[in-house]
Amino acid sequence: MTQLDAARKGILTEEMKRCAEEEGVSPEYIRDGIEKGTIVVTRNIKHTVIAPLAIGKGLRTKINANIGTSKDRVDLDLELEKVKISVDAGADTVMDLSTGGDIRRIRQAIIKASPIPVGTVPIYQAAADMVEAKKAIMEMTGDDMFRVIEENGEDGVDFITVHCGVTRRSVSCIEEEGRILGIVSRGGSILRNWMSFNDKENPLYEEYDRLLEIAKRYDMVLSLGDGLRPGCLADATDRGQVQELILLGELAKRARDFGVQVMIEGPGHVPINEIKANIQLQKSLCNGAPFYVLGPLPTDIAPGYDHITSAIGGAIAGSAGADFLCYVTPSEHLRLPTLEDVREGVIASKIAAHIADIAKEIPGALKKDIMMARYRNNFDWQGQIKESIDPQKTERLLETSKSAQEEGCTMCGEFCAIKLGKARAHKKS
Repeated sequence: MTQLDAARKGILTEEMKRCAEEEGVSPEYIRDGIEKGTIVVTRNIKHTVIAPLAIGKGLRTKINANIGTSKDRVDLDLELEKVKISVDAGADTVMDLSTGGDIRRIRQAIIKASPIPVGTVPIYQAAADMVEAKKAIMEMTGDDMFRVIEENGEDGVDFITVHCGVTRRSVSCIEEEGRILGIVSRGGSILRNWMSFNDKENPLYEEYDRLLEIAKRYDMVLSLGDGLRPGCLADATDRGQVQELILLGELAKRARDFGVQVMIEGPGHVPINEIKANIQLQKSLCNGAPFYVLGPLPTDIAPGYDHITSAIGGAIAGSAGADFLCYVTPSEHLRLPTLEDVREGVIASKIAAHIADIAKEIPGALKKDIMMARYRNNFDWQGQIKESIDPQKTERLLETSKSAQEEGCTMCGEFCAIKLGKARAHKKS
């Protein structure tokens, strides 16, 4: 029985109770959200060593860190270290996006090492397996795709990105309208080319019930991927993106009817004035399903700083109702991320999520900010370090002022406004 099946029967599972305790809400709130489809609980029935994680309406905004190999960089030890760094920095989930090496072995090692839920994009392995077998990717069959999805479920993957909305109809919208960057999703591009070469519909759409059967068997959350997301601001919110989103809303309903939990993935590169509208559109078309956004990035011209760009977009998206932020690292568009890139990406995304939680008035979200203000007022440096999102960096940068007897930092020294204010108050008393 899946979490959704249990919720519909009015059963409060242990997973619901644990999530409720973690989120500071009632178990009934979690159960009701799962039943309505506004909350998902990510934990494969074969991955019970981790705590279940709830994502959705009224809950803390979650963040994901992408890791994984490429053909140019295959180093399992490095990827396992990225898992550790992601967890230590505060990621709620990790996704293995490996496209190089023995992908299944890498995935199994990551799942074993990770104390948090793990997601994947199965189409990557399906395509890589064809290349490894010295076959053309276009020779891949629907059976090849579903075999890999089954393997992901069997290995304990908690949620999978599947590009079911990349159909002949939705792709034609992009081709007819025209884009500067076309399709920038790897999964979306693979499937578009596969459909064109084979003159067939996307198997993930055409055989959607087969996908649902696998997902239900493992209670594996489906993350319906935005394979037609915009890759630049000029392509944002066009007919192809919206056509795919409409279809994802229909597929989300079919998944829930089948007893499968589902969330929706979103853009992408979006002008800052369109972010809120994109969130509202998704929530309307997908009946409030949890929304998982990549960024979004509100400018295209900041390579090297895209973690900052993403944090700006993520804070706005989260405050508008996005539930799950996928981090972006400084190396986005440039290279496979290093360990430091991963850490910076997680911290930036964590800042965005916290800002969003304050705006959404999530219970307890403002508590740490209030504590930080009190510690600053008391010149309690250890307290400030403890409450900061990145204690390591806070401690590393801290320089207390000798001129102000360490009551204040070297920015203001004896002219510290808080110190001067306290001195005036003391004089008056």
